[in-house]
Order: sequence, then structure tokens, then C-alpha cells
Amino acid sequence: MVKIIGIVGSPRTDGNTAFLVETALKSAEEVGAETEIINLGSASLEPCVACDICKATGECAIYDDMGEIMEKIMEADGMIIGSPVYFGSVTSQLKMFIDRSRPLRGSFRLRNKVGGALAVGASRNGGQESTIATIHDFLLIHDAIIVGDGAPMAHYGGTGVGGPKGSTEQDDVGIATSQNLGKRVAELAALIN
Repeated sequence: MVKIIGIVGSPRTDGNTAFLVETALKSAEEVGAETEIINLGSASLEPCVACDICKATGECAIYDDMGEIMEKIMEADGMIIGSPVYFGSVTSQLKMFIDRSRPLRGSFRLRNKVGGALAVGASRNGGQESTIATIHDFLLIHDAIIVGDGAPMAHYGGTGVGGPKGSTEQDDVGIATSQNLGKRVAELAALIN
């Protein structure tokens, strides 16, 4: 059985982004994956301080929740990373996660893990693609395998529209693309493993 980690990059642990990540994970479970969700909004994370200790040791010198998060994603076969759109990109919580993953890159410990991205914007053209592109850049730099939401849509990943909490639950396109993404990540991870 493959394990898929869902990472919610929102400061809100039960908002629209969490809903779509959970939707994607449920779809992954339907095709046989074991899943777990990580909410960065409730994690204790500090920003990277560019000390370069990770380059020498392969370990981060900052002791917070990032160590446990890195262990979980290294043990997983795939990940689904979601973020609300903040000024056309990811949240500061997700950016800290991305920057702090540097110890994993030294020996490419995320190589060949399957990854997918989803984003929630305030409108249908609210910066979802640029936010997803940032997540895709993270996955590419770690030599992970990127999937989109697959047929019949075959886009960048899950793309939701949300305003007030709960509004994404009415977004049929956001739900469908997130379901398709979860299925694709789980199916490809199962093929590889």
C-alpha cells in the first residue's frame, strides 16, 4: 500500500485549502492509498537562516516541527501540497516549508516521489496557476515526479475558488480537479512502488 501525505500550506487549518487537500486525499484512499494530512498552520516552523549547516551535515540546525515533517514526507510515496493564493504565490507557511526542505535536497531524498499541487484563489483566475507553479518548482528541484489532475481535464492540478470559509465546498471544478489529482498521485505512486 502506498502512503500519500497531504500538506495544507494555509494558516487556516480548517479552511478552503484544507477542504480541497482532504478531498484529494479521500480520492487517493479510494484507489487504495493510506493518507495523512499535515497542517502547516498549526506547526511550529521557523524560517531558514542560511546557516549552511545542512550542506555540511545533511541536517537542519533549527529544531522545530520541520524535522518531523521531513521524516514523514521521506517515508511517503507521494504528496499533495496545497496553498491559498497570497499575492500570486504560496503562503509564508508553505514558503518556510519549501526553504527548510533544503537538507533533503543534498542527497535528493525526495527523488521519484510523486507530487501534485493545488491552490485556492479568490476568483477562477485568482493566481492558482502561479501558486501551483511555485509548488511544481519545489518538486522539480527535489527531482520528484509531478502529476496534474489528469484526464478529462489535464491541468496543473487542483484549482479551487474560495472566499469565506466553506465556499470552496460549492466549487464543482475545484472539487473535481482535486479529486482527480488525488487519484493520479496515488495511482502513479502505486505503479512506481
